[in-house]
Amino acid sequence: MSRFQLLSDDQWVLIAPFLPSRTGRRGRPFSDARMIVEGIIYRYRCGIAWRDLPREFGPWQTVWRWHRNLADDGTWDRVHQALLTAADQDGKIGWTVSVDSTIARAHQHATNLTRLTGAGSNYTNPDVEPPDHAIGRSRGGLSTKIHQLVDDHGLPLVIAVAPGQAGDAPALLPLLRRLRVARPVGRPRTRPDAVRGDKAYSSRAIRAHLHGRGIRAVIPQPRDQQAHRKRRGSHGGRPPGFDADDYKGRNVVERRFCDVKQWRGLATRYDKLAIMFRAAVTLNAVVAWTQRCL
Repeated sequence: MSRFQLLSDDQWVLIAPFLPSRTGRRGRPFSDARMIVEGIIYRYRCGIAWRDLPREFGPWQTVWRWHRNLADDGTWDRVHQALLTAADQDGKIGWTVSVDSTIARAHQHATNLTRLTGAGSNYTNPDVEPPDHAIGRSRGGLSTKIHQLVDDHGLPLVIAVAPGQAGDAPALLPLLRRLRVARPVGRPRTRPDAVRGDKAYSSRAIRAHLHGRGIRAVIPQPRDQQAHRKRRGSHGGRPPGFDADDYKGRNVVERRFCDVKQWRGLATRYDKLAIMFRAAVTLNAVVAWTQRCL
């Protein structure tokens, strides 16, 4: 395998059916879909400008246009869902999920668009470009936050992006609403067995939602919430249950973000549009799931 071939033949077999193919019409020669996809992966893995793509991948304009089109029509989300369905049939999804977020600093080339700050985020509909382009000013400067809900093996089930200053807790319920793994017979599975999260996800609304759906919460309670409950005495109620041993498994989501940031184009955001940046994060998840499904 050369340095420009980034997918094995077995991985490509899982992806190819969802990508555009030759129609038989007369006109320009159809681009090699596999080379185009590997060009997209190469660009994000190396964090280079589109114009600097090696010639082996063809014209950089073609690779960029494919990536824009695949991001707009949700192709990578469909591939991701198909891989989740196949993995679930083989029993390869662990349904004790973990949630967290990570920051990607925004490069100056990603921030020269007009942004409507203070507008709503795209937690609920990531297929639509948000007015702020999921770029916000956090303590470290302009940045984007990547939220992921991962399974017990650390592979992404749901992906969202948001401005860097956005909190973690407001993203959890929209992430759970988008958790949907289709099955050959019956309804899709939408309910995990348990949710692991750090103290940022400790709130009454989240705990009540998880309890109402029969989902076990493995979330520690911050000291201020503990002190507030104790000050109220008997009116504060019982402390929420917490399995410290199970919580140790939350490290899988931290390891997942380490793998995501091996792609330098995801560790630093160079894309102007949030929909394209999220598509690249989803492509990273697709590559990870193809390795799991083999």
